[in-house]
Amino acid sequence: MCYIPHMDHTPAPRPAIRAIGLRRTFKARHGEVEAVAGIDLTVNQAEIFGFLGPNGAGKTTTLRMLSTLLPPTGGEALVAGYDLRRAPQRVREHIGYVGQAGGTDHSVTGRAELVFQGRLYHLPARTARRRADELLETFDLQGIADRNIGTYSGGQRRRLDIALGLVHRPDLLFLDEPTTGLDPQSRARMWDEVRSLHVAGTTVFLTTHYLEEADALCDRLAIIDRGRIVAGGTPDELKRAIAGDVIVLGVDGQASAALDVLSAQPFIRDHDPLTPDASSIRVYVDHGESSMPAIFRVLEAGGIVLKTVAMSRPSLDDVFLRETGRSLREEAA
Repeated sequence: MCYIPHMDHTPAPRPAIRAIGLRRTFKARHGEVEAVAGIDLTVNQAEIFGFLGPNGAGKTTTLRMLSTLLPPTGGEALVAGYDLRRAPQRVREHIGYVGQAGGTDHSVTGRAELVFQGRLYHLPARTARRRADELLETFDLQGIADRNIGTYSGGQRRRLDIALGLVHRPDLLFLDEPTTGLDPQSRARMWDEVRSLHVAGTTVFLTTHYLEEADALCDRLAIIDRGRIVAGGTPDELKRAIAGDVIVLGVDGQASAALDVLSAQPFIRDHDPLTPDASSIRVYVDHGESSMPAIFRVLEAGGIVLKTVAMSRPSLDDVFLRETGRSLREEAA
């Protein structure tokens, strides 16, 4: 008797976002500026996807295109299952968007703003009020619901911004730099809110220039720089792709010589370009603890004086540095 394996014919879920060759140029005094340079992007349903990059990298421009607020110059995209160019109204019905600056009227109450947003999405008045009550409870805003928004703290306003983006129960929520300007306590609380949305099945696409935020929140992320995606994957995949450990060696003006002798060693997987002041070098190895004695011997044999040494596991900043030649921490400073 021949065994026939069971075949699962359940169709794979379509992605929440699929963009191909998406680009946007702006006219400037001396010609065109390419803000987004033909990116390909897939965001799966019910995941937290992050865009990590410095200010001016193209993060917000991409989000504004995908949310129908800015027409693409080229390329195509499906968002929430609908064609971005041919069915923008259908896209808007299925997404929520929270911009960096928010969009609340500081002269009205939080409750009134939520009800008004619901009415804009054609919810009946009673349904809009009920939905406002639900969101006020979800985001712990009941105690200030009937105060004018102008009296809210930064963290309270940001939570209200996200609540406004969720009034119509969107399948996909765009968050542009959701924690910029928040104190550490408010930022941690916002992270919890984003995780709760994820658990509830909402797809979240957020932009950030905070390395810790991308690492803590995102199932997958793309690193964008100068309008191009330079790397993508889970945070762990991106960090593993570099090497096992990062070793920073302070050699006080002897960086070029140190790099010459170390780069020839088989246990050195890679290294970063020299710093302008030639004071330190950064090398990547599979096993830092066992490689360290060999590094010391090689430097000593080459007559190179080692001033400092530090070892760490790769971070997302190391990934950004590897892909762009610049530190995202320094860019954000």
